[in-house]
Amino acid sequence: MTPRVSPTDEIRAEIHALFAATDEPRSLGDTLEEVARVGARLLLQTVLEAEIAEFLGRNRYERRAASEEARSGSRNGHSPLTVRTTAGPVVLKRQKLRGTTEPFTSRLLGKGVTRTNALESLVIAGYVRGLSTRDVEAALAEALGPEASMSKSTVSRICQAIRDEFDAFKRRDLSEIEIEYLFLDGSHFKFHEGAKAEPVLVAWGITSTGAPVLLHLAPGAAESTDAWAAFLDDMTARGLRPPLLVISDRAPGLIAAVELKLSKSLWQSRLIHRCRNLLARVAKHAQGDVKRDYWAIFDSIDADPGTGARAEARRRKEAFCAKWRKLYPGAVECLEEDFEHLVSYLRFPKEHWKRIRHSNFIERTFGETRRRVKVIGRLPGEQSCLSLVWAVLDRASRGWRGVKMTPAVVRDLQELRRELIGVPDRRDKKEVVEDADTAAA
Repeated sequence: MTPRVSPTDEIRAEIHALFAATDEPRSLGDTLEEVARVGARLLLQTVLEAEIAEFLGRNRYERRAASEEARSGSRNGHSPLTVRTTAGPVVLKRQKLRGTTEPFTSRLLGKGVTRTNALESLVIAGYVRGLSTRDVEAALAEALGPEASMSKSTVSRICQAIRDEFDAFKRRDLSEIEIEYLFLDGSHFKFHEGAKAEPVLVAWGITSTGAPVLLHLAPGAAESTDAWAAFLDDMTARGLRPPLLVISDRAPGLIAAVELKLSKSLWQSRLIHRCRNLLARVAKHAQGDVKRDYWAIFDSIDADPGTGARAEARRRKEAFCAKWRKLYPGAVECLEEDFEHLVSYLRFPKEHWKRIRHSNFIERTFGETRRRVKVIGRLPGEQSCLSLVWAVLDRASRGWRGVKMTPAVVRDLQELRRELIGVPDRRDKKEVVEDADTAAA
């Protein structure tokens, strides 16, 4: 018999499917707009189910005898309920009950709720304000009217579940996550009164099976060496193993922290970041040609990974410099500066090159998050900011693409790990290759 799925789980599956959809190309912005609409359904459906659980005194599938506060009655399917919003109708599943000694009345669905056009403000206000009990109640009253209220215990239960999920993410054991590639970045938000925008530091990676994973998120007073070092120490203390390659921008504090805490790992400077710096030194009319020649240095290299590929990139770089040095010496100097860290990725399997030389997917997600909070000005506090950024990244990360891990690729990465880190893989080599075989199949 197929297990029955709750309406909230069905909606969560829709959100995951939106990020994972590959049949037709969609921008991340369009995807997140759709997720926001589905998120309105998720929030309201969660509240409806929480009200039923509070009324019956027990959760779904929990026996009456297991709870001292349980009352008679049982769940008996659902009936559709349509709520009209400015984005179109939202269809909820209202739980039907049988065998109760008194009728159930939802405090959320008061008079006129199905005619409201303010449900978006309910969702936005709740999430952006940190989903505190007081703020969710205020948002409900604002959007649905004073007759649509719900108990503090219901609000607290929903808010606490979200806080617990985020807290568990921050504390979870990382020793079983075997990272090969580590991406580090920060994005600035205003969340302290009287202070300028401050960075939220983020780490994500690609594992030995090729899967992307969001690893850590924390505030920093600045993108300083101390802030990044403490950030890396936190992950190390929770068991994260050293990566083979760290991908980041050229923020001095970040680079210094990586050299200090991950000295055996290679570092890759993001190619797109360097391209932007280079084009800032070029006249506007020539930027198209310079940009094309810049990417020609790194694209379509036929040489084998390692010495041959890096030598080919250096040869192309010299040709670029010879062509543009006289007209744009500043741009050429920008390229030549620390060029070896622009080609670190060429030591790795060719199948991974385009994926590990930049961090486009996180930049797009950060941009979408900033756009959504821009109208607010300043977020109410650090916890609200972190919760919002984490929620967006956590959902978006489920749609990020990983890399392909074949047995040959696994062996190459293990060889690099012995060469760079100097310690054997924590798992048996045969087990790792078998995992790669399974992933390839």
